[in-house]
Amino acid sequence: MVPKQSNTGLFVGLSKGKTSKGVDFERNVIREVAGFASYKKGINKLLKVGKDKRTLKVAKKKLGAHKRAKMKREEMSNVLRWTRATGGEEKTK
Repeated sequence: MVPKQSNTGLFVGLSKGKTSKGVDFERNVIREVAGFASYKKGINKLLKVGKDKRTLKVAKKKLGAHKRAKMKREEMSNVLRWTRATGGEEKTK
């Protein structure tokens, strides 16, 4: 049996978590067109109010892992920070 490796926080796979310019561009276009999933919108609302702990609980319940929930909370807070900096809300259908 192979011994378990310690959690390093690094991504697993051949590309080691790095995304190419094309993949990054495609994901941004899809995000613009489709918007966010409903749970991400809920996370955004909680972050606007300032409920960081509750945001983490909701994300953990949805994603299943504490580390992924922390990363998602950080990602959504960056999106919120970016929308505030640009001075506008994201487009809605």
